[in-house]
Amino acid sequence: MDGYLQRIGANRPARADAAALRDLQLRHLRTVPFENLSVHLGEEIVLEEKALVAKIVDGRRGGLCYEANGAFAVLLRHLGFTVSLLPGRVHGSDGRLGIPYDHLALLVEPVDGSGRWLVDVGFGEHAHYPLAFDEREEQPDPAGSFRIVETGEHGDLDVYQGGRPQFRLENRPHELADFRAGAWWHSTSPASHFTKSLVCTRLTTHGRITLSGRKLVTTEHGERQERLLSDDASILAAYRDHFGIRLDRVPPDPRETKG
Repeated sequence: MDGYLQRIGANRPARADAAALRDLQLRHLRTVPFENLSVHLGEEIVLEEKALVAKIVDGRRGGLCYEANGAFAVLLRHLGFTVSLLPGRVHGSDGRLGIPYDHLALLVEPVDGSGRWLVDVGFGEHAHYPLAFDEREEQPDPAGSFRIVETGEHGDLDVYQGGRPQFRLENRPHELADFRAGAWWHSTSPASHFTKSLVCTRLTTHGRITLSGRKLVTTEHGERQERLLSDDASILAAYRDHFGIRLDRVPPDPRETKG
C-alpha cells in the first residue's frame, strides 16, 4: 500500500476523511490511466485484489473500471475508509443499457461523518472528485455538472453528466468476484466496445491526454490537438512518456486489423 500511495504521488493521510478522499481520487485519475491494452495484448484480466494492485503498482499500468476501481477499493479500505462495490450498466448512445455488471463503481464512507460518496476512477472522462451519493441536486465538478437520480426501479440510480445519463447503478453492494462475467464479456465479446477499439487516457493538470491506436489527443485549457504517430517506436515512446507504460510491442489496433 505504501507503493500504491507512491505510485499516485500521495502521502498517507492522517485521517480517512472526505478531504483525503478528494485528494486521493484526483491523484489517481492523474496518474493511473484508464486503458484496455490487456484486451489487445492477450493478457487475462484477473479480478483478485493482489493481482489488481500488482498490475497498477508493480506493472505501472492502468486498466478497465473493474481493475482501476477494484484496486482503488483495496487502497481505500487499507487507509480506513468503508468501501462497497456497486455494479452499473452504461447507457449507450442508442438509449439502451449495457449488460449486467457492465461497470464497477465505489460507494465510500469516510470516518468524519460527511456521508456517503460515489467514487469512480474507472470511467474515462468523469467526475474529478467524489460525488455526494445521497444528494439529488446538481453537483458541480471541473468535469461538468453531475446529478444522481432515483429511477424508481429497485432503488437503482442514474448518474447524469451534463444532463445526459452515463450509467445506472444498483444500490446494493456486491463482491469483486461478481464482476468476473462482465470483465470476461468486455475482454472477449465482438459486441464490446473494448474489443473494437484501443484506448489509453488519463487526466492531466490542465486537461486530458489520450492515445487511441496511433492518434495522440492532447487537451489543455480547452484546446484540443491531434497528432498521428508515424511508427511503432513513436507509439511505444508515447505510452512510456505520457502514461508511464513500458511495452515491448505495440498493441494491435482492431480498427486497423479488421478484415
